[in-house]
Amino acid sequence: MSPPVSVSFEFFPPADEAGVAQFAAAVARLEPLRPRFVSVTHGADGSSRMRTVDCVRRLRREWSLNVVPHLAGAGSTRAEVRALAARYWQEGFRRLVALRGDAPGADAAVPAGGYGFASEMVADLAGMHAFEILVAAYPEGHPDSGTAAADVENLRRKVDAGAARALTQFFFDTDAFLRYRDRCRAAGIGIPIVPGILPIRRFEQVLRFAARCGASVPPSLRRRFEGLEGDPETARLVAAHAAIEQVRRLRAHGVEEFHFYTLNRADLVYAVCHSLELRPRAAVSCVA
Repeated sequence: MSPPVSVSFEFFPPADEAGVAQFAAAVARLEPLRPRFVSVTHGADGSSRMRTVDCVRRLRREWSLNVVPHLAGAGSTRAEVRALAARYWQEGFRRLVALRGDAPGADAAVPAGGYGFASEMVADLAGMHAFEILVAAYPEGHPDSGTAAADVENLRRKVDAGAARALTQFFFDTDAFLRYRDRCRAAGIGIPIVPGILPIRRFEQVLRFAARCGASVPPSLRRRFEGLEGDPETARLVAAHAAIEQVRRLRAHGVEEFHFYTLNRADLVYAVCHSLELRPRAAVSCVA
């Protein structure tokens, strides 16, 4: 019998009333699957940061979930990051996702007193409190580093600074993840490296996401979505099959933990989790 699978879900803070309703519906659908944790993304501007704070508080207050806030260093000084981390610790949050992040504006520089690298931020947070710190990993290389080999070294720096777990950028080339995992293990990196899975809701949108973050889209995957631009129902079925196929192949290579980028929607993620034999508990814990 296969060991049980562990999953986690990523959400983003909704920006308007329609988004709040969509977010709440997604959380209510996925919460009964008992994720290891849920994380909430963190924007670089002040209003986005406060939406993250409000969102993680609501998740913990209204649902029985282990909530892990993101902290992004881009666009912030070290003092600002430390102040927010101190607030999270005071409120009982013991895990953080620490990211360098993207500064607002394409040409924005690191602010005076800011973090040049995520490893600097990890070291700072680890020195503040006994946080369990999660970091990003890039199986096909971060756009700034260029190669997966360079990212292995960058991940090693983050581990040396105090990182306890890595969540990868989404990928569609499963072999790229497996090669990256092998490189990390060969380099002595022993922390869990959890694959990030993005079920494809809108293929054109995913192509834009992939271009920005350096994730490749295999020709075989492109062919699956050819001619489906005006057929969202069939595209959704194809997307579910592709994601299920991906996680099953990863499981065949010993992966038993997955991190899902939900985009605040539950249907495709729920279908993939069902294929992993995750079943909801008897009742949904949700306060309206």
